[in-house]
Amino acid sequence: MDMRNQVAIVTGAAGGIGAAAAIKLAKQGVNVILVDLNSCKNTIERVHRINDNVDVMQKLGDIREASFVQSVVDDTVKEFGAIHILINNAGTCGRVDLEEITEDIWDRDMETNVKAAYLFMQAVIYPHMLENKYGRIVNISSVSGINGGVLSNHQGSKKGRSGPAYAASKGAIIALTKWIAKELGEVGITCNSVAPGATETGITQGLAYNFDQQVIKRMGQPEDIAEAVCYFASPSSGYTTAQTLRIDGGVSIG
Repeated sequence: MDMRNQVAIVTGAAGGIGAAAAIKLAKQGVNVILVDLNSCKNTIERVHRINDNVDVMQKLGDIREASFVQSVVDDTVKEFGAIHILINNAGTCGRVDLEEITEDIWDRDMETNVKAAYLFMQAVIYPHMLENKYGRIVNISSVSGINGGVLSNHQGSKKGRSGPAYAASKGAIIALTKWIAKELGEVGITCNSVAPGATETGITQGLAYNFDQQVIKRMGQPEDIAEAVCYFASPSSGYTTAQTLRIDGGVSIG
């Protein structure tokens, strides 16, 4: 699985799954472009501790804005000459029910979780991945996009399950992943998604989960998800596309 000198864009890279994925890729020799609203200083330091021979570039801005997305892609190609890997990880999660959800919450989750992924895929594929006849796209979905959300409690209240906008957005990511895979598989570009269950990130901070019905009775860690991301991002996954891999401790068995 030689990935040395490849180039990856990772969104939501300031922490959580995005940071873990960037670090895992850097360990394999991949140059990483870290995209987030917040500083990625901690991730940059961790990358350099893992592999000081890779290049790291930070791009801060709103991934819902097409002009920002295009600038990230343009600057990456200018600096490195190519883009081999795209990890669409950044996300938001409203935790209110259908009765109380507002348009602002709905639009925020849909635009961050779906629109931004579409913008990045469009910008990296046309023309860069097409010209190279190679690309690995990994979209971070969620078991919420499959089963409507893992039950949880927030600080003693009954609320905590991911809201309808989050579930809808993560289901949309799975469908979009399949569409991209069908469109571009014949030209050497694969597109897969990873669907985490309860994972210890900023999105799940303050939540309590009941693991009685889960086979592996613990919270997932960002590094658990990063292992799958790295496989889908690697040359080893060349015959794998349109897949959604659930990494959820077995909660969705039955």
